[in-house]
Amino acid sequence: MASTVSFTPPLALASLSGEADADWARAGAEYAGAAFLGGIAIDADSRAAARELVARDRTEFLPDDPLAFVARELESLAGTPIQPGVNVRSATVDPVVDAARVCRDRDAYLEINAHCRQAELRDVGCGETLLRDGERLAGYVARAAETGATVGVKVRAEVPGVDLPALARRLETAGAAFVHVDAMDTESVVADIADATDLFVIANNGVRDDETVREYVGYGADAVSVGRPSDTPVVLERVRDAVERRLGCETSR
Repeated sequence: MASTVSFTPPLALASLSGEADADWARAGAEYAGAAFLGGIAIDADSRAAARELVARDRTEFLPDDPLAFVARELESLAGTPIQPGVNVRSATVDPVVDAARVCRDRDAYLEINAHCRQAELRDVGCGETLLRDGERLAGYVARAAETGATVGVKVRAEVPGVDLPALARRLETAGAAFVHVDAMDTESVVADIADATDLFVIANNGVRDDETVREYVGYGADAVSVGRPSDTPVVLERVRDAVERRLGCETSR
């Protein structure tokens, strides 16, 4: 499945709730090969949780029609030299399938969010909660992949009781093409996943410079991603240059 995922340079912009939209992706297109819009809450329970997050001063995307919003954002990126993806949160599977079709029809990757750890999201059964429910998460992947979309999962390391390499193997069997790994303070988990699967592995957390890129590439990452500094050109330029050195890619700019 890994051959279905490719972007140059192998640097992605990681989703930032309420901030990672099409304008953000366009601004980073000079530096990155991919951008994951979102996270977007796409079912009733995840949207209710997102409203609770807004009530405590977090920024969230809460359009009236989340799938129509995703479609418009992706369509506005047509012609932009960046591979789009969309990070979605859902406590139920059917909206994930609908989002997969939207992404498929617009040549975008679908990224299922099994990463967010806010209590409001965990309480309704999405985000990080999905890591502990591998059967349900694999079901999300299988149903989404059946649409023909390129599907992956954003995961987090250091969740008690979760064997990420074993989970990654399960997701690969279900039809995932990539895994986006927030390594937290356990960078070597990237090597464990890369060794256990043929998934395209995007490494995330603390990517800022040549040293961090070198470490993740040494662990077998196919790409890296930048989160909070994704709107900071000086950081993106530094990481892009490191990716070109460490992963042997050249970009025109």
